[in-house]
Amino acid sequence: MTAGLQAEQEAAVDLPRLNRTLRPSAKPPTRIVHLGLGAFHRSHQAWYTHRAGDAADWGIAAFTGRRPDAALALAEQDGLFTLVERAGAGDSFEVVGSIVEAVDGANVQRLAELVSAPETAVVILTVTEAAYRLGTDGQLDRSAPDVVADLALLASGSGNPTTPLGRLVFALAARRSAGAGPLAVVCCDNLSNNGTVAHNAVAGIAGAWDPSLAAWIDANISFVSTSVDRITPRTTDADVAAVAESCGYHDTSPVVAEPFANWVLSGDFPAGRPRWEDAGAVFVADIEPYENRKLWLLNGAHSLLAYAGQLRGHTTVAEALRDNSCLHAVEQFWDEAESNLHGADLQIPAYREALLARFGNTRIAHHLAQIAMDGSTKLRMRAVPVLQAERAAGRSGAAAALMIAAWMDFTAAAATVQDPLADEIAAANRLSGTGRIRALLGLVNPALAGDAAVVGMIADLCGTFGEPAVSP
Repeated sequence: MTAGLQAEQEAAVDLPRLNRTLRPSAKPPTRIVHLGLGAFHRSHQAWYTHRAGDAADWGIAAFTGRRPDAALALAEQDGLFTLVERAGAGDSFEVVGSIVEAVDGANVQRLAELVSAPETAVVILTVTEAAYRLGTDGQLDRSAPDVVADLALLASGSGNPTTPLGRLVFALAARRSAGAGPLAVVCCDNLSNNGTVAHNAVAGIAGAWDPSLAAWIDANISFVSTSVDRITPRTTDADVAAVAESCGYHDTSPVVAEPFANWVLSGDFPAGRPRWEDAGAVFVADIEPYENRKLWLLNGAHSLLAYAGQLRGHTTVAEALRDNSCLHAVEQFWDEAESNLHGADLQIPAYREALLARFGNTRIAHHLAQIAMDGSTKLRMRAVPVLQAERAAGRSGAAAALMIAAWMDFTAAAATVQDPLADEIAAANRLSGTGRIRALLGLVNPALAGDAAVVGMIADLCGTFGEPAVSP
């Protein structure tokens, strides 16, 4: 920490703390429950709800995931936080008041109380792709250790489940017992057909515990698919200091985001919903083209830059994009993805141009290490579909394969790999030659691992980004 930053933070201690007395803001009634309280939820769904035309009717009770820290900090501010929109020309600041209760995710009894309340109409999920415990077949992996543990806890009645979806199943059981009626579960994680994925995971856990609960879920709970988009890096000490200096109050939990935001939704809301369209959300009948555009062009490029960029010595998206070898790889992948994107009004050329501008925003420090986590899960949605579509069309799919090769090189070079299959990745990396390639690829897609041509192509592509970039 620099001396100047330390001085700014010490000065901020003397400022009043952000709360609803300092910034008068009536708490709307709780009608939304959210799982996965973090920066992205606050910059996206909470922001859209705050800006809805009927925001006064829709409050959010947000539950953390692994740790209670975010809930503890927000609770001291009555749920208020500052959204910092960081554009090239400067920052703008907005206090968001849609979160009315911030709760430790381990408080499963409070979750059950809120989900079973008849006023609750919507449950929103931002629990990361890995939390759905998908197997390579796209279904719930019932053998995953945490799924097995949750099922044992649910069956015994002696403890609270520990995973987000296990907790949601527990809460939905309470809603059934209360006779509170239907509601909508809105999945906002970066998965293709994410509403269906969420249904399969929730119904899978429920069915393994109590088949009658799974039947009730199928009859009463709507699973809404979405495409979500807003670059939201981790908040830094400098961001906290900037809010204090510009706003005149102390906020321990500001969120920094780019000015761009996009939310596309498809599905039913049997108990109602906020007028998110007033804030720019779009409701469509067929979401798949929008999901694929975002998953392949934005998220796919992010993954490619995360692995290639770190191998080349970069730390942020903007840095990696200035490296011509990384930029060329992204554009080649986008060409492949674009060949397989079909749907009206997708405006792919304009979307690509906008992405380059967004990625190049040097005032948004989007760290590659953050994006690189959970690669074995993310690549299934970001690289594999494009590679398979290209090969089905008689083309090589080399650009999509390069993303997988970069991930493989990264897993071998990184000191630690944050991934639900970290142990399996480490074991695969102890192999050599095509055996290593095949083992790693099998963790992402077993069918591709059985294709000798694909294995050979990826083997040839490994090492592409192995030489560090020369510092400017």
